[in-house]
Amino acid sequence: MMDSPRPFLEHLLELRRRLIVTLVGFLIVFALCYYYSESIFQFLVRPLATLFQAKGEGRRLIYTGLTEAFLTYIKVAAFAAAFFSFPVMAIQVWNFMAPGLYQKERQFFIALLVATPLLFFCGAVFAYTLVFPNAYAFFLSFESNAGYLPIQLEAKVNEYLSFVMRLIFAFGICFELPVILTLLASMGILTLKVLIDQWRIAVVFIFVIAAFITPPDVLSMVALAFPLIMLYGLSILMVSVLEKRRLKHD
Repeated sequence: MMDSPRPFLEHLLELRRRLIVTLVGFLIVFALCYYYSESIFQFLVRPLATLFQAKGEGRRLIYTGLTEAFLTYIKVAAFAAAFFSFPVMAIQVWNFMAPGLYQKERQFFIALLVATPLLFFCGAVFAYTLVFPNAYAFFLSFESNAGYLPIQLEAKVNEYLSFVMRLIFAFGICFELPVILTLLASMGILTLKVLIDQWRIAVVFIFVIAAFITPPDVLSMVALAFPLIMLYGLSILMVSVLEKRRLKHD
C-alpha cells in the first residue's frame, strides 16, 4: 500500500537530504580508496604485468607530466569509490522512492537495485579476467625487434588507467541489459512480443555495439557479444515473468 501524499516542498527537502547522505558516503569511501589507491592500481595493472613476466621481461609504466601520477591515483580512488559506494546510493534511492510505490512495485524495485550492482560486477570481472589478457596479448604482438630500432611498448600511467576504466565501465554497463529491458517493459515501452520478433535485429545491434566498445580485435568483440546475446535471452525470460504477473494481477 502506498503511503499518504506529502507536500512538494517536503519532497525537495527529502531529496536534498538523500543527496547529501550519498555525497558524504562517497567522500568517505573516496578517502579510504585513496589511501589504498596504489594497491588498487597494482590490481588493475596485474594482467599486463603477468604478460610481461611470462615473456621474461622487466617493464615499467611511465608518466610524462609532473602531476600525471598524482591525478592517476585520484582517478583510481574516484573509480573505486563510485563502485564501492553504490550500496549507499541505492539505499538512499530506495528510501526516497519507497513511500510512493505500491507493494508489488516495491518488490520489483528492490529486485532491480539488487540486480544492477551484481550485473555490473559480473561485467567488470568478465572484462578483467578474460578480455584484458587477450587484448593485451593482441596489442603486444605488434612489438618488433627487427630493423634499425625496436618497437616496444612504453605505456603511460594515465593512458593505461583510462583504457582499463573505459573497458570496465563499458562491460559493466552492457551487462545491465536485462535490467534496462525489464525496466522498459515495466513502463510499457517494450513488450515480450517485440523482444522475440526483433531478436535478429538485436543480435546485429549487439555485435555493432561490441565492435564499437571493445579494442579492435575480433576476440574481444566476440567475448562481449556472446554474453550480451545470452543476457538478451535472460531479458526475454524476465519480461515474460513480468507480463505473466501483470496479467495475473489484472
